[in-house]
Amino acid sequence: MTTALIYLVVMIFVAAVVFLLASLVFGRGEQLAPLAPGATPTELPSSEVSGEDLRAVRFQQVVRGYKMSEVDWVLQRAADELDELRARVAELEAQEQEARAGE
Repeated sequence: MTTALIYLVVMIFVAAVVFLLASLVFGRGEQLAPLAPGATPTELPSSEVSGEDLRAVRFQQVVRGYKMSEVDWVLQRAADELDELRARVAELEAQEQEARAGE
């Protein structure tokens, strides 16, 4: 009985040492260092957001999916850009109608 207990304790000790060495050598399995608190990998250009920009957006993952503040920010930027484009289209259509009326 004592011999089996000694083997068990030695096996646990060896497993712990191997685990710690593997953790030090291989790290936590991440390819990149963790982001600083408040930092984000989400990027968009400062103006003229294109469809390709939106397709390339990546959000930081958290326990329950994506970080809501990042998703809200991207949606707000896309909505603002869409509003600007629609306002510009309405302005151009109004100019076109004025030009037709002036002919």
